[in-house]
Amino acid sequence: MTESLLYPFTGLRPAPNAAADVAAPPYDVMSFAEAKVMAEGRPWSFLHVSRPEIDLPDGTSPYEDEVYQKGADNLAAMADAGILIRDIAPCYYVYRIIMGDHSQTGLVAAAPVDAYNENRVRKHEFTRPDKEDDRVRQIDAVDAQTGPVLVVHEELDSISQALASITAEAPTYDVTQPDGVRHIIWAVTDGDAVARVAEAYAPVDVLYIADGHHRSAAASRVAAMRAERGVAGAAHERFLIVAFPANELRILDYNRVVKDLNGLDADAFLAKVAEHFDVSPVAGEARPAGAHHFGMYLEGTWYALDAKAPPAADAAPLDRLDVKLLSDLLLEPVLGIADPRTDKRIDFVGGIRGLGALQQRVDSGDWAVAFALYPTSIADLMAVADANEVMPPKSTWFEPKLADGLVSYPLSS
Repeated sequence: MTESLLYPFTGLRPAPNAAADVAAPPYDVMSFAEAKVMAEGRPWSFLHVSRPEIDLPDGTSPYEDEVYQKGADNLAAMADAGILIRDIAPCYYVYRIIMGDHSQTGLVAAAPVDAYNENRVRKHEFTRPDKEDDRVRQIDAVDAQTGPVLVVHEELDSISQALASITAEAPTYDVTQPDGVRHIIWAVTDGDAVARVAEAYAPVDVLYIADGHHRSAAASRVAAMRAERGVAGAAHERFLIVAFPANELRILDYNRVVKDLNGLDADAFLAKVAEHFDVSPVAGEARPAGAHHFGMYLEGTWYALDAKAPPAADAAPLDRLDVKLLSDLLLEPVLGIADPRTDKRIDFVGGIRGLGALQQRVDSGDWAVAFALYPTSIADLMAVADANEVMPPKSTWFEPKLADGLVSYPLSS
């Protein structure tokens, strides 16, 4: 029998009345200035742990040793003050996020690092060494995994029934963030209930990383480092996840803007586009209606682009992605964007900002052209991961985002 992928753990979480004071957006969705404003007047905000440079002199690099130590000190201070409490016995935590008319419910658990190393927790993106190094240092210094990895799995009736049973009870926390997103947590502390949840999830044999490739890679490295050091205990052999059934998650579009037309004027560029796409100017925004359809904004006009030769249904999973199609047909051969991971002439705009954000970027004069894409599907994400392939950068934008601070995974007893 294969090892379980979702274990209960003794979580570190807010005291009953402190959740609203503690909960914070993920560390990587805001600038230093934004984090500092968000934490102002909120001494127990988890931003003091996830972005501790806000408590140090302006200009302090977030990669200084003192920053990681400050995060550790702040986490310890929150525990010492009783703002954060530690569960005594291993628990699961059910997590529901509500944003507008969208609701998604999943499970907070600990996944084995070995399962990640053996590709039972599957990835679809490359990581950047600098970002991975940062998470390694943060986890090791704070002695906890404070940023959960968002994962997805195939839906099962047993899981739906288990989650429905738990969420029929009163929640442990119900926090609405300033952005209007509700974060609701049910702590599953009863031993029999924990066993029922474990049984419901036992058939899950593969997890797919949706968001958190750097955090999961860092957890694997921390486990190896601590094993080499002979660190006592086995908590570092697992890492913090929030697992959602595939039918619960929502992927938004992840769009592109490009600085210039690579030496072409607008007419010459449109002619190049027309070699591979049917091009039609439209009134208003050109939001793609489906896969292999694109919107383009150029010199004050929106165009609908329809691929003349879309990928075949039996094409390789990676070749079916619109982000790759756009890159192969336009971004690289026409606009000269060979490596979107490093090229400063391209930028990425999450779909949560709307197509108006693309138009504003181009109308500012700082960018020449924008492309709107249809969202990548969960099925395509899973297929790419199953094929051990890697998506182009910025292929998926998941919304709503998980909050930091509501449940952390300590690495020491």
